[in-house]
Amino acid sequence: MKEKLHSYFSCLMAVIILFSTTSWKVEKHYCMGHLVDVAFFVDAQDCGMDMSSNSKEIAKVEKKSCCDEELIAFEGQNNVKPSFNDFDLEHQRFLITYIQSYIGLFVPSSEKRQSYVKYIPPKIVKNIQLLDAVFLI
Repeated sequence: MKEKLHSYFSCLMAVIILFSTTSWKVEKHYCMGHLVDVAFFVDAQDCGMDMSSNSKEIAKVEKKSCCDEELIAFEGQNNVKPSFNDFDLEHQRFLITYIQSYIGLFVPSSEKRQSYVKYIPPKIVKNIQLLDAVFLI
């Protein structure tokens, strides 16, 4: 259960980082009020009814185009890596202490040598505690 929860959480964090660092762009092209094209990450194709402006038409009053474009953009983060230069002395002390205590968890403990492994205790003939009326409370 713990391994599955850990893998789900790590996948969720990877997806969150992916979405927070990616720039998104949705562009929509409308022609006469009707949606013609929707494009993700690229420019939307026009309907081909754009008014071409010649040099003679520049002098005339510009006519309003029948086409509209809508752009929805989201700029992602560019600086995801933390900078270790921003830590002051107190943060550095805490980080060093935490790392040393964490590394200390994985030091193999030496097994205590038992000298009485081959010692066989004597057989109990009578219950001495009951005879002496000595009980542990």
